[in-house]
Amino acid sequence: MSSKRAMRQAQKQAYAKHRSNITNSRFEIKKKFITKNKEEKKNKN
Repeated sequence: MSSKRAMRQAQKQAYAKHRSNITNSRFEIKKKFITKNKEEKKNKN
């Protein structure tokens, strides 16, 4: 019984890590894109 519970918890943790990696990488890409746009605007002026 407890091994079933441990497996379920391990799966939940792995999924949570996976989700946070997706959101973090998406945020990093957005941040890079925003800074790139700001630099381009500065160069035009």
